[in-house]
Amino acid sequence: MNILGISAFFHDSACCLLQNGVLVAAAEEERFTRIKADPSIPVRAIQYCLRAGGIAIGDVDCIAFYEDGRKKLARQLWSGVVDRIPDWRTRLDPNRVESEIREKTGYMGPIRYFDHHLSHAASSFYFSGFNEAAVFTVDGVGEWATTTFGMGSFNDLQLFEEVQFPDSLGLLYSTITSYLGFGVNDGEYKVMGLAPYGRPTYIDQIYKLIKTEANGQYRLDMRYFGFLTNDCMYTDDLCALLGGAPRKEDSELTGYHMDIAKSIQVVLEEVLIEKADYLYKRTGMSDLCMAGGVALNCVANGQILRNTPFKRLYVQPAANDAGGSIGAAALAHVEYMGSRPVRDALDNVYLGPAYSPDRIYQLLESAAVKYHDCRNDAGKIVRLTAEKLVKGKVVGWFQGRMEFGPRSLGARSILADPRDPEMRDRINELVKKRESFRPFAPAVLDYKANEHFDLDHSSPFMLETCQVTSGLNLPAITHVDGSARVQTVNKKTNQRFFRLLEEFDRLTGCPVLLNTSYNVKGEPIVCTPEDALKCFITSGIDYLAIEDFAIDLEENNFDLLRSILFDLPVPEKGIRGDVYTFI
Repeated sequence: MNILGISAFFHDSACCLLQNGVLVAAAEEERFTRIKADPSIPVRAIQYCLRAGGIAIGDVDCIAFYEDGRKKLARQLWSGVVDRIPDWRTRLDPNRVESEIREKTGYMGPIRYFDHHLSHAASSFYFSGFNEAAVFTVDGVGEWATTTFGMGSFNDLQLFEEVQFPDSLGLLYSTITSYLGFGVNDGEYKVMGLAPYGRPTYIDQIYKLIKTEANGQYRLDMRYFGFLTNDCMYTDDLCALLGGAPRKEDSELTGYHMDIAKSIQVVLEEVLIEKADYLYKRTGMSDLCMAGGVALNCVANGQILRNTPFKRLYVQPAANDAGGSIGAAALAHVEYMGSRPVRDALDNVYLGPAYSPDRIYQLLESAAVKYHDCRNDAGKIVRLTAEKLVKGKVVGWFQGRMEFGPRSLGARSILADPRDPEMRDRINELVKKRESFRPFAPAVLDYKANEHFDLDHSSPFMLETCQVTSGLNLPAITHVDGSARVQTVNKKTNQRFFRLLEEFDRLTGCPVLLNTSYNVKGEPIVCTPEDALKCFITSGIDYLAIEDFAIDLEENNFDLLRSILFDLPVPEKGIRGDVYTFI
């Protein structure tokens, strides 16, 4: 049984392939097109998934799409969005999904459509490994739902309550994100990172924006929100309530902005905890599954686990819309086969393309790059890389299959020594070219995690935060509030990254590395060897470990290549950043 799951036409379009219930491939379209958050039909991701499964489009039994276009159109018409879209009949055509899939892929088989939040819920529950669990989904908006409550038991998944648009925790957070001068649909994690620098002095004002009600319900006071009537997330009433003008993008961040960020983060956490408590009382289940864009707020996830009766929490690692593709595919599998896809938990997301050493060798030769060839010594690339990290070098790490979802987890990563007090500022300024307050995450050997972090369970996807308790000084990965977003690394799921951590530990007594995504500001995470080489040459990375080849910046003169690459066009963005993408 070959099922393609697809998410598209909103943001973070993606495709996955389920073969006989096994998730064999998944990737976001942006990684191939290099268009950030590309919302288009994921043609290149589809092509990749077919190759990975060894099949052609004619071998696909079903395509599962992650939302219902007709229900979505009803919400769009109700909200008046068509008044702002001259070609709305074409862009909002509910038949557009089917026509584009068939036109661009040649697929002529059945297409199944599932509600947006049901796809989110399925993406978490059916891959959690839990036999039964409460299910909580929270995002901006799907068709009508913005928050749903449900429960799963073996093969069955039911949603029993929802909050409907325009009332939305995701849109509340995005509105404050926009007010603080960060991009909507993309900058929410910046607000989360900024929050620990501030004080929660605007909680009373934030609570004027949202009123919690009985059961799972809450309401937004629409006087303060502009997304229904214009191309701005907020109104003048919000500015008056908060007592300040909106921040312009890239302008100075003041204590005022930090306090607003802290206040919205605290309110989000409190409302989520309240509604998760309700869900526990309603279901009586000890395990919780979460998905939807708000579930990427790892600080809130940790608070839910610590402050509700739930014993275990599973957050779908691609909790945003990209992950809706695997939820839709799972729902189709249940319909066709009568059983959930797999019983075991999805324990890794290395589901993207990999590239052979021969392919990389040909690239390096054609680019006249000086490199070290480690193909005849399986452990050499690990030893060389660990030695560079000990010397304070910033390393690009390109190994194996690319990760699915927004986090780099040791396949397409930038790595550094977490003990260096200057390392965070150096990487933010020279490599990532991003805001100085942004924290970096630690990757740690799983069997040593509890020696350095207040963590008593595995955390393979960087989806919750905890306090740093290490006897080592780890300033590069410790946030201002003493927390860190931890990735525990397992030998079974990523052997080479695990060995690198062990070698670094052997040399330094530190089983932790700084791990951030292999990209620079405004670009998607690298996918191909060419992407990796370009990012290496045009950023401040010192050393590149690309499969079995090592490239040292000091041994190469990239001036000519760098001048050519810097003249390339600025990467496109697939979605607007000043207002939530409702189309």
